[in-house]
Amino acid sequence: MRHILGIFMDYLSQYFKTRLAYRTDFLGELVSYFIFELINLVFIIVVFQHVPLLNDWTREEIIFIYGFFLIPYAVFTMFFGFWDFNEKYIIRGEMDRVLTRPLHNLAQICLESIAPDRIFGVFTGLIIMGYAAIRLDLSFAWYDPFLFVGLVISSVLIYAGVYTSISAISFFSDSRTGIAPMIWNIQNYGRYPVDVYNKIIRFILTWILPFAFVGVYPAAYFLRKEVWYTYAMLTPVMGIIFFSIGLLVWNWGVRKYRGAGS
Repeated sequence: MRHILGIFMDYLSQYFKTRLAYRTDFLGELVSYFIFELINLVFIIVVFQHVPLLNDWTREEIIFIYGFFLIPYAVFTMFFGFWDFNEKYIIRGEMDRVLTRPLHNLAQICLESIAPDRIFGVFTGLIIMGYAAIRLDLSFAWYDPFLFVGLVISSVLIYAGVYTSISAISFFSDSRTGIAPMIWNIQNYGRYPVDVYNKIIRFILTWILPFAFVGVYPAAYFLRKEVWYTYAMLTPVMGIIFFSIGLLVWNWGVRKYRGAGS
């Protein structure tokens, strides 16, 4: 772990040296990311101008869930940049290079795709949650910040497990995109209350592609929605289970991988 952390710091240093060489471009990317999230927030606000309640969920509660949803996603995208995995590592043969090095192959890929600028998504999410919490007049216990950190980490593990499994499919396919774009669209359903969906979608978002655990379930705890407390407390369990599944599928795919020329 100490060795990986040391390499992480080296990658982080090189990343900022590269990005800050073009400061205007770097700043423009941050601004565009912020505007993108702001547009999504405005969309929610506009919709709730006409629909004040969504199955007993208020506009401010939906905004709070959306703010929480942004935080684990920002942390995940900071460390797990799997969007071009097929193209870069399988089709171009970069995986062969990765497998010749002593550091674990998944750790290498995460370090090579690190994007520290994504951390601004955490600040955006916190600001949105803070705004909604003030409007809702929420109160928090002294231990809630610790639970918040634990739930965020657990949500990140769920993201990591799902997308690691999906990326591992690339070891058996030469498709340039795979199914990651479709899963990305599905994950956005996790930022809305699951009880607005039918039973099939609710089951999928809870137990198959558990994106409800990266948004609505953990956020429901801080909104004092007692009916969802059990699901909120299951978030760490789901994080461990799905990340373990992701690692197993990934290692299985690596063992089956035969190189770019095969």
